[in-house]
Amino acid sequence: MTDNAAHPQDIPAAAADGRDAPAERRDLADVPAVEVIGTVTVHLMSAAAVKLGLAENGEADLDLDEARKLITALAGLITAAAPEIGSQHAGPLRDGLRTLQLAFREASPFPDEPGQGPGEKFTGAVYARA
Repeated sequence: MTDNAAHPQDIPAAAADGRDAPAERRDLADVPAVEVIGTVTVHLMSAAAVKLGLAENGEADLDLDEARKLITALAGLITAAAPEIGSQHAGPLRDGLRTLQLAFREASPFPDEPGQGPGEKFTGAVYARA
């Protein structure tokens, strides 16, 4: 039987500019947890932005049900990880999450009540700054 599972040593290292660096590979054991958490959150944020119609294809990719799931998962991850990764790392992630939560509210034809939006069970109600 063939093993088709990805192995940690096969994970490409990210280049400084955010693109994959195919020539370089890093052993997952050498990657700090804060970097793994940051990478996962960036992927969730990017996917949520696409589902909110904020990417290249715009509203063609709009799917609020999918965006809600991604934003809720992101909120849970950031909320759980914040005490472990520290405010210097969690602060920018929270800002990005808040921006997505507000974009979701704006994209919704029938916005959720405050505290009922995606991820707000983890973050509390999100309001636009005046």
